[in-house]
Amino acid sequence: MGLPEQIETRLFINGEFVESSDGKTFDITNPATLKHVAKVHEASEKDTDRAVASAKAAFPSWSALSPAQRAPYFKKLAALIRENNDELAALEAASMGKPIGSFFDGFAAAGKFDHYAEAGHTVQGTTSVQTPGFLNLTLRQPYGVVAAIIPWNVPLLFLAGKVAPALIVGNTVVVKSSEKAPLTSAKLATLVQKAGFPPGVFNVITGFGNVSGSILSHHMDVRALSFTGSGRTGRLIQAAAAKSNLKAVYLELGGKSPAVVFEDADLEKAVQDTAYSVQSNSGQVCMMNSRIYVQDTVFDKYVELFKGYLTSKVAVGDPLEKDINHGPQADEAQHKTVLRYLEMGKQSGNLVIGGAAPSDREGYYIQPTVFTNTPEDAQIMKEEVFGPVVNINTFKTEEEVLAKANDTEFGLYAAVYTRDISRALRFAKGLEAGTIGVNCTSPTTALNDGPFGGYKSSGTGREGEPFYSLSNFLETKSVVIKLD
Repeated sequence: MGLPEQIETRLFINGEFVESSDGKTFDITNPATLKHVAKVHEASEKDTDRAVASAKAAFPSWSALSPAQRAPYFKKLAALIRENNDELAALEAASMGKPIGSFFDGFAAAGKFDHYAEAGHTVQGTTSVQTPGFLNLTLRQPYGVVAAIIPWNVPLLFLAGKVAPALIVGNTVVVKSSEKAPLTSAKLATLVQKAGFPPGVFNVITGFGNVSGSILSHHMDVRALSFTGSGRTGRLIQAAAAKSNLKAVYLELGGKSPAVVFEDADLEKAVQDTAYSVQSNSGQVCMMNSRIYVQDTVFDKYVELFKGYLTSKVAVGDPLEKDINHGPQADEAQHKTVLRYLEMGKQSGNLVIGGAAPSDREGYYIQPTVFTNTPEDAQIMKEEVFGPVVNINTFKTEEEVLAKANDTEFGLYAAVYTRDISRALRFAKGLEAGTIGVNCTSPTTALNDGPFGGYKSSGTGREGEPFYSLSNFLETKSVVIKLD
């Protein structure tokens, strides 16, 4: 599968594709081949302000429509995404290295728009006659302009998950895609235009956090902002909201997600799941199992099976080839970061497999890496690596491993493998994370029937169903009616 001859790289503002106002562009390099892919227009302060102004101008007419009138745009866009799935896969592979064989994102994103096309009428307020002489109501109404700042590791799916619920309830949106992986967002903008969305309703810009991201975070006309990305950036966004208009902010940040494997678990299944979690998307997943705790009685067998999985099941190579399931890190900066953590890991733990960049290929590749017996206070046990690197340690008792699993400032995902239902429920209750997998692990989530988000420094708020994402983008108003 190859790239299209023409790649859209402009900003999409007020229904039109425009070059950056100051002429600035930046380069996208294929992380697998180190070859130039495209020059992308970088949104300036003026461009970002214009996108917000366009969304603000479009809000009155868009919010006046019924959900049934908004829905056809969603259905058209979903169909167009499915038609262009292969091109979207190729663009993501070439910009950040996700293998096309594991690209489910297009159909999942289309499913989000199809789902929310049907969900708008579920938004309802309440009534009360419990105060004598009054009829009291609550109204659920859109904020106005909503900003969505999406990550580079799963850009298309996060875009759909934020934008679709915001739009169906009547908000207008400005999306800022990541400078590391902007091509699928720009392609989606061409499909938004084809679907006929009114100008200004759905704007897509690409730029750097310290310019366009900061402008959106501080902007007085942006009333709600949803962000997925690093903890450092999330803190900056929350501070910017506090300094400006106290906009509603929803943050899905990083993780250091533990998996706990007891001796009574289906060991082969646990190995398959946890190893896939570590290796999937080259470890560039916020909820990947970066810490695994295995009961001491089965530790050696588990590690041997884990090593065997990585040796036999992982195919490293060009993500544009169908049989490849492990591509490069997204860019040079991410590659250097992971290599730095590998050196830390070698100083603190025992290296079992991997531990370096492959010597037989160019590109920003990292070998899937396993360390064992790493001290709990080691830096690599505390910080998010965002690469295919895992620390596997032993434990003896429930109390011991629960304390170790929770000894982190993160709390995005945690998993437990056991056949003991009482123990499973004790851990489901005791693990400090927004999602708990029981006999399954990340990236498995409750896609359409449960919320997603983090405890502690892994974020604030929740996204997902049955009502969380819709509620994120709605104000609640009380109406007090005095009866004569």
